[in-house]
Amino acid sequence: MNVTTSGSTDPEAVSARERARALALLPLLATGLYYGSPSTLQATTLYQFMPQLSAYLAFGVWSYLNEAPLQRIGLLPWRVTKGLSWGIGTGVLLGPLNVLFILKIVPLLGSDYRFLAETPHAKVPLWLMAPWVILVIATLVELNFRGFLLGRLVALGLPHGIAVPISALLFAFDPFMVATFQHLHWIAVWDGLVWGTLYVTLKNLLVPIVAHTVEVLVLYGVMRSVLM
Repeated sequence: MNVTTSGSTDPEAVSARERARALALLPLLATGLYYGSPSTLQATTLYQFMPQLSAYLAFGVWSYLNEAPLQRIGLLPWRVTKGLSWGIGTGVLLGPLNVLFILKIVPLLGSDYRFLAETPHAKVPLWLMAPWVILVIATLVELNFRGFLLGRLVALGLPHGIAVPISALLFAFDPFMVATFQHLHWIAVWDGLVWGTLYVTLKNLLVPIVAHTVEVLVLYGVMRSVLM
């Protein structure tokens, strides 16, 4: 991966020289293919990861073809302070709101949340949900959905008001997300809308990375104490 940071430091300033922006459409097509496949195939765990795997493949090719890929997706060392402040604040706000929604609103809607005790996240050893592990996972997810997918949709010329909802819906309807969190996967829609809006506004990928990490820590900590 070429991490050269020569020239302008604004991701929008280098977008005109960007190659292979259309690779961002690959995970979109893969998601559509998944939902158009037979239900027996959709139930296969490996097949559920097809959109994500195609996205990381596309991201790898795009990174190879473009100089300064980290700059283009908004990962810049001098933006760490703003990334931490906005990210922590957003995560601290969204985490409790989502906990409140799951524990109070979901039962009122006639649904249940106790199935979460049977998800892979609840069954893995506790050390696998340590903050640094969650940070790594959140980084990979945000590199995909916000940094690569959303960033490239904007680079293709889509207005923020269209690109952000598209990326949020792809995030929420990721097959593994839907299979794991069932009806609660809709929570990821407003998470994606908030994180995506902050990303395109601040042009700083650290914001959604940190927000994602903090929110998961809050959700996991509270829900584990409730369910276990």
